[in-house]
Formats: sequence, C-alpha cells, structure tokens
Amino acid sequence: MTPGHDRPVDDVARFSLAGARAAARDDELTQWVEDFLASRGSDNPLLALGLADGPRWWLGPVRVPLDELVRLAGPEDEVLCPIEPEEWEDEIDAMEDSLEEGWQPPPLLAQYRDGQLLLRDGNHRYEALVRAEASHAWTLVYFDDLRAREEFRATSTLAP
Repeated sequence: MTPGHDRPVDDVARFSLAGARAAARDDELTQWVEDFLASRGSDNPLLALGLADGPRWWLGPVRVPLDELVRLAGPEDEVLCPIEPEEWEDEIDAMEDSLEEGWQPPPLLAQYRDGQLLLRDGNHRYEALVRAEASHAWTLVYFDDLRAREEFRATSTLAP
C-alpha cells in the first residue's frame, strides 16, 4: 500500500502520471480514466457512469495552475459535493503526509465547460497540493464537444 492511502502498489504505478501519459500516448486514456475512477484511489463510480454516457475528448496530462481549477467538493456548504469536515480533513492530512514522503498524486480530472476547468475528480488531491503550496497540478481535461477541445488547444498556454 502507499503511505496514507488504501491502494495496492500495482495501482500506484498504473494510476500515476507516467501511467496516464502512457495511456494518452497509446490512445487509451478513456479506458485509463474509467479504470482509475473504479479504483480505490479514486472510488468515483458515479463520474465513471457519467463519462460513459457520451463521447468525451481528452487533453493531457497537462500542467494546470491550481488557481485555474474550480473545486466542486469539500466541507463548505455551497459546494456541489459536500463532504463531512472530519472526513475531508483526515483524507487531506494523509495526502499531505504522503506528499512530504515523495508521493506524486495521480492526475486530477477536470471538465472544461463555459470557460472554466471544473474539478470532477481529485478535489482532495487538489486541496493537499494547495496546502503544500504547489503552484500547478497535472490534470486530464475532458470536453463534451470536439470543437471546444480544439479551440481550447489553440488558445491555451497549458504545458504538456
């Protein structure tokens, strides 16, 4: 298992930045995301179902400034997916400890919609990175429209 996380070592290697890059290179990113969302590292089967509901176009992994991502889950009342404060803090604390030990979190998953990058998976990882004073996070960005992805690619300054 990884420090502070309930994931087998094989999943850690597969669901890493290198694993996401390999999947993107091999045009298998959709399957990688589906498998990751079903894993104990993400445990986000509802998002997996939503993504399977229609075609998606992916970009990444790309380095995204943390302040360009919109967190949708957390302990605040106004978030889309509220999480109990104690549960939130426990998970963040474990991730912060792991970051200090050299852990590199899997890429975040963001949806590009209406000019925003909405953080659909990785809200805990995002918060741990913010608290560690990171400036960027590796992110996989998905689009519901191919034209939107191409326009984003043409105008974005995000680095692969």
